[in-house]
Amino acid sequence: MLYRMINPPEISWIAILPVLLLSATAMLTMVADLWTDGPDREGLGWIGLVGLMATAIAAVALWNTKLTSFAGAVVVDRYGLFFTLLFCVAAGLTLLMSMSYLEQTDIRTGDYYSLILFSTVGMVVMATAADLIVVFLGLEVMSIAAYALAGIWRSQVRSNEAALKYFLLGAFATGFLLFGIALLYGVAGTTTLTGIAQTASGATAEQRTLLIAGMALMIVGFGFKVAAVPFHAWAPDVYEGAPTSVTALMAVGVKSAAFAAFARIFMHTLAVMSPDWSAVLWVLAVLTMTVGNVTALLQRNIKRMLAYSSIAHAGYLLVGMVAGGELGGSAILFYLLAYTLMTLGAFSVVIALGRRGQPNENLEDYAGAGFRSPFLGMAMSIFMLSLAGIPPFGGFVGKFYIFSAAVKSGYIGLTVIGVMNSLISVYYYVGVLVRMYMTDGGVEITQPSSRPYLFATLVVAVAGTIALGLFPSTLFEVARQSFLALG
Repeated sequence: MLYRMINPPEISWIAILPVLLLSATAMLTMVADLWTDGPDREGLGWIGLVGLMATAIAAVALWNTKLTSFAGAVVVDRYGLFFTLLFCVAAGLTLLMSMSYLEQTDIRTGDYYSLILFSTVGMVVMATAADLIVVFLGLEVMSIAAYALAGIWRSQVRSNEAALKYFLLGAFATGFLLFGIALLYGVAGTTTLTGIAQTASGATAEQRTLLIAGMALMIVGFGFKVAAVPFHAWAPDVYEGAPTSVTALMAVGVKSAAFAAFARIFMHTLAVMSPDWSAVLWVLAVLTMTVGNVTALLQRNIKRMLAYSSIAHAGYLLVGMVAGGELGGSAILFYLLAYTLMTLGAFSVVIALGRRGQPNENLEDYAGAGFRSPFLGMAMSIFMLSLAGIPPFGGFVGKFYIFSAAVKSGYIGLTVIGVMNSLISVYYYVGVLVRMYMTDGGVEITQPSSRPYLFATLVVAVAGTIALGLFPSTLFEVARQSFLALG
């Protein structure tokens, strides 16, 4: 008779419609793989793109609503929907570039596409989670798919090595996150973010000590996922060893999903304890920016350089978390959008310069590429200058909002360190352009116009990076409204 005492939670199917659409698309891709072969496998990518478009349409349709499901464990608000749209863009561009990239590799297509979609499901769950257990479930769905994707190029030893490193260190970091969740549950008696926020606002001295310990452990877990120093050691090896299209998704999708949950928990649920965690994040931001940028100066492999660049950008995003407030939160969302477009674009150029059996990932391989392929040279110039924070591109506007939020909150010293780091980054970003336009040699280039899917990815990324720099106000207002939805 015990089962009669258990009341099942109310489920709003509309609230979880984006997750349902993505999950159905991923499973449909797996089933369709059984009946496709050869050139027909390209259609699997189109199934994924159609599913992502349907998910994006559902997110837009839900924009003016706020729904909960599973007894409040999942919340669909503008904050979660903003990230859902961001993940659809990231996964869609990854699938688009992959349809060209898979032609020059021996990666199993069906498994690849379905894993990307399942990883995106985990990202959406993390962004819409209002319960720490759901955050963990989303994290694991995303991470397990990412582990498999990192090692999906089975014939390459470095891909196998990347998957093993990512899995072992990821499992270790997940333990810290779970221990932190357990401590917060021990204090609040619940894992819901609303209940934890109520406990934190009226915590006793003993409760506050446990809350601080739980927060510290959770910072370790999230720090690994966003590749913040000193939890960054996995990123360069994994980024270099994984297939380039997978690296692109990890650099933007996994990082954005981690920041989505990180910001919701710390900037909203635990906002009353910001004096305790902001000091720690201040130190992490400085270390992450500095180590990422300085180490990137020494790299001779473009994927490792972009890995350390990704670490540095995690530091800039941590500055936004330290700044806090409406401007800091809005700046994080806008910056993640700009970072997604310019980073995916940069990795698309890396794919474009590669050939079957010749990845051409050393910086020396880029010599003279700007003249042999003017479009690739122009595209890479835009992405590198945007990542460096040079106007009039999206990266500049994103950094401007981040540093403005820090100045408004009184973190002048942190802003100065951030600006200095941004200046350091100019050296290695512009160094790529110097090789492309001011040195001779390099490798033979297959023009992107002969690979329409890759060409389309580059066009979208270039257009988005420029548009965010020239017309940022509308999307920043969308980001602001999305962040305010947390309140």
